[in-house]
Amino acid sequence: MSVSNLITIDGPSGSGKGTVCHILAKKLKWHLLDSGALYRILAFAALKKQIPLNNADALAALALTLDVSFVSNGSGVDTLLGDQNIGDQLRTEVVGQAASEVASIEQVRAALLARQQAFLQAPGLIADGRDMGTVVFPDAPVKIFLDASAEERAQRRFNQLQDKGFNVSIAQILSEIKERDYRDRNRAVAPLRPADDAFVIDSTSLTIDEVVEQILNLTALKLKIATE
Repeated sequence: MSVSNLITIDGPSGSGKGTVCHILAKKLKWHLLDSGALYRILAFAALKKQIPLNNADALAALALTLDVSFVSNGSGVDTLLGDQNIGDQLRTEVVGQAASEVASIEQVRAALLARQQAFLQAPGLIADGRDMGTVVFPDAPVKIFLDASAEERAQRRFNQLQDKGFNVSIAQILSEIKERDYRDRNRAVAPLRPADDAFVIDSTSLTIDEVVEQILNLTALKLKIATE
């Protein structure tokens, strides 16, 4: 299909991409690609198999053979590795840091590229990630870069993990977010940055509903479609 019904939403960890993308996909009844989940799944599997995170060949080979599926559960999406639901396990900081490391490897990104592009199917796609608008779907008609201050993102992650019962330190989370930001923005392959034609939204002081409204308004204007 053409790329006409496609919205890419890039941005750093904790900017609200995941929640916004789920809402948009539900409202528009489009498919959803959580590209970050693919890298987290790969990192999770590599840690389980004790594959060193600097072994590019082994990680790329693993990326090509992962048995991954995303299944709607009514209120969200379950992430399955084989027949195991690993959604909650993917959201730990250990897996997040490992995902950032494997995502910087060129062979890994090449192995996952076609897999991500295959998600573009009718009636449309919401693509959530860090290089959706710059590398994976450079011709997307609607590109969003969703950002927020590191402090606000750390607070959001702290609240999220506490709600799930994890004992976490907000100071440690902030440190890890800053470290990950630096690595993501300065990596040689597909660094985190807004596409030249992306619409940048700073969500630090915005509610999720306000962010969604801005994106829907922009989508209606760009794609000439009803978004209500």
